[in-house]
Amino acid sequence: MSGTCGRRSIAPSGRAPSRRSGEPATASGRSPRVRLPIRARLTLISAALMAVVLTVSGVFLYLRLRSDLLEAVDSGLSSRAEDLVTTLHRSPAVLQEGGGLIDPGDAFAQVLGPDGTVIASSPGLRPDPLITPAEVSALQRPRFLQRTAATTDETVQARLLAVRVAGGSVLVVGASLDDQQEALARLAKLMAVGGPLVLILAGGVGWVVAGAALRPVERMRIQAAAISASEPGRRLPPAGTGDEVARLGETLNEMLDRLEQALQRERQFVDEASHELRTPLANLRVELDLALRRARTADELEAALRSAAEETEQLARLAEDLLVLARADRGRVPVRREEVDLAELIDGEVDAFAARARQTGVTIEARVPQGLRASVDPLRMRQAVGNLLDNALRSTPPRGMVTIEVVHLDGSLSLEVRDTGEGFPAAFLRNAFEPFARPDPSRSRPNGDEGSGLGLAIVRAVAEAHGGTVKAANRSGGGATVTLRIPD
Repeated sequence: MSGTCGRRSIAPSGRAPSRRSGEPATASGRSPRVRLPIRARLTLISAALMAVVLTVSGVFLYLRLRSDLLEAVDSGLSSRAEDLVTTLHRSPAVLQEGGGLIDPGDAFAQVLGPDGTVIASSPGLRPDPLITPAEVSALQRPRFLQRTAATTDETVQARLLAVRVAGGSVLVVGASLDDQQEALARLAKLMAVGGPLVLILAGGVGWVVAGAALRPVERMRIQAAAISASEPGRRLPPAGTGDEVARLGETLNEMLDRLEQALQRERQFVDEASHELRTPLANLRVELDLALRRARTADELEAALRSAAEETEQLARLAEDLLVLARADRGRVPVRREEVDLAELIDGEVDAFAARARQTGVTIEARVPQGLRASVDPLRMRQAVGNLLDNALRSTPPRGMVTIEVVHLDGSLSLEVRDTGEGFPAAFLRNAFEPFARPDPSRSRPNGDEGSGLGLAIVRAVAEAHGGTVKAANRSGGGATVTLRIPD
């Protein structure tokens, strides 16, 4: 092209797009860990929580009961000590006589001198001091102690209260803790036996409750497992409960809808691809069969080989297009960007269609600013431009015009291809960029060739791989426009 834009009559005489080897698919798997069923895990978790609650509650109850029992004993000892202090002031010998104030079978008392020797003691209590001489000397205020006390019959754990009395003597009042320790032992035994029973009961209740909660999920799993590829329209019945299980069912049905659509697209893709591949393969086979059926002259063999080469080229282009669409469906169209002179790139594609344009009497006008550069994948852009020109030429009648124009607009490059044909059918515009989409078969194209139906799908794949968009529309004055926009 010379100048800012040029007008040229051109058509493709056949071209084979460059091919790139696809990346090998790799798969890596991990051995799944064996895990307990959710029902068992919920049961174990509930049992563990119950065990923690029982343990904490049991320890708290045990310590609280022990504290309350000791507090009751201490209160009784304080009352007895006050009574004995009053009695001692009146009659110091009352302890040796029993005095009726303290029942030897319930509690006991002992009076120690300043040096720790026993001055008086309750009947049945051994003559050994209940506290040491050092404790007697250090005693300043009433003090509770807990230690072993020896009676004439047995040795018991006792709670003691030591108080200073007149004359420097010390009164020690004590009571056996056997009843309290027996009560605590009964409580500990009850918790040791009842705790596991409560845990077993809680585990059983948890198992039943978890089973009831998971039963709808299991029922849903069985129903989902019964859905196969042979009946993709089958769905899970609605739960109607409005809870999480119902929402899970709705989500699964939405996923099944998407999977069914993907399966339908895949089946349609395979069917259409098989149909498109069948024609050139059949033509190639016929050409080769005819060439081998009888002896041929050199010119006849050359003509047969040229025809076979054209069919092979068509197969190669179709295979490349199918590969691009398959990668686009997975979002993995490889793009290798580089600075490209768009005028030079489009000139090359226009030249490739020169012969075809001359044969059909169509004029191609390219309007590309000289020196306009962009960071794109040149191979993919050639694919897109080539498919746009190919599609436009198929739709343009003799003496018509195809215009390709590139402008820099709002931070993006806009590539627009216009033709002077009949335009796209309104129903076709809704799915113009889907693979194998074709206009209404009853509407014949000016050039009589419907194509493979992959061209616009390839254009969309290239646009999206570059982060751009593409749209198709009909012109008010007749003809169609396809606009490809790529961020600059």
